Amino acid sequence: MAQRVCIIGGGVIGLATAYALVRDGFEVTVIEARDALGSETSFANGGQLSYRYVAPLADAGVPLQAIGWMLRGDSPLKLRPRFDAAQWRWMASFLGACRRSVNRENAAHLLRLALFSQGTLKAWREDDGLAGFQWRRNGKLVTFRERASFEHACQRLADHQQQQVLSAAECAQLEPALADAPFVGAIYTPDEEVGDCHAFCRLLATRLLASGRCELRLGQAVTGIRHANGSVSAIDLGEQVLPVDQLVIAAGHRSPLLALPGLQLPLYPLKGYSLTVPIGPEHQAPDVSITDYDRKIVYARIGEQLRVAAMVDIVGFDPAIDPKRLALIKRQARDTFPNAGAYDAATEWAGMRPATPSGVPLLGATAYRNLWLNIGHGALGFTLACGSGRLLSELIGQRRPSIDMHGFNHRAA
Repeated sequence: MAQRVCIIGGGVIGLATAYALVRDGFEVTVIEARDALGSETSFANGGQLSYRYVAPLADAGVPLQAIGWMLRGDSPLKLRPRFDAAQWRWMASFLGACRRSVNRENAAHLLRLALFSQGTLKAWREDDGLAGFQWRRNGKLVTFRERASFEHACQRLADHQQQQVLSAAECAQLEPALADAPFVGAIYTPDEEVGDCHAFCRLLATRLLASGRCELRLGQAVTGIRHANGSVSAIDLGEQVLPVDQLVIAAGHRSPLLALPGLQLPLYPLKGYSLTVPIGPEHQAPDVSITDYDRKIVYARIGEQLRVAAMVDIVGFDPAIDPKRLALIKRQARDTFPNAGAYDAATEWAGMRPATPSGVPLLGATAYRNLWLNIGHGALGFTLACGSGRLLSELIGQRRPSIDMHGFNHRAA
């Protein structure tokens, strides 16, 4: 009889893990505290599948830059210090990772996982016929308003074959919506992709149910994990006890609430915001994905909607929408692309990105023999989900992982 794997978390990470496991012949149960799948961080994220731009936030110069940001009224970063030991521990570790050598090493880990994830999604799309989530290979432009930041980025280009430096005129030729935009140049990556993460979650759920090997339990919060002698045996769902053979924690920023003795999960939620802007026939929205480097805003056309996402708010476990932050995003988007869509009809959203201080997710084994982690993907959850899920399935199946796990498979204990 096939082993049953229980996954805590029904966002894109948990569902991609479930899909990989079912493909490999496992029986799977997905536990989701909310009444709907993909309804938190996966619901209205940036939409960019950005495989080559995966450098962690922690880097040399970022602390000083962050101080400058926080002195501005239009800062992409907001910090609200709290009497919260977890916040201070996370920020101390983040500062420790703000070194150029550490950033380069962690960026290499993320790039390795991202490219593997891109290949995994390609296989699932082509071999399994996964379609219907507005996937496109539309390319991506990282655009720059300031000459100094543009030149610095050009000097740090890691892959000259896959990335092209474009002038402002070349940007406008490639993407007509940029004709009047205030950019001095850009770096173009033609094989970047876009998709609707929430639609992808729904698609995976449909396929999982059709497989006959996956049970989805919605509206059931895990209240405890039972363990003894170095392994886990069951999870508590209120008064119900559910035995488990293998257990995966993929509960995003809520994962630390499930920590066991000796298990340290250095996650903290970084709140981000998005606008989903309807596009009519009278509008001219960018078709290529855009990252406004200096303002830290991303634009992705998803069908007949423009997703505009931004902000890093380190404000604790507070998912509430801040109207001032969304007003700032809308104002800056209008300033950059005034005719991109019906901004007044935009749908507003805020989500909590589960981030590690280093930016590298916790992926793999723990000190408990049958407990696994797939958490901490930050703003790259959609980008890294398929590869992370496939690696977890390989590890649980005691197979050689498809990529080098150095940097991911440290035991969180």
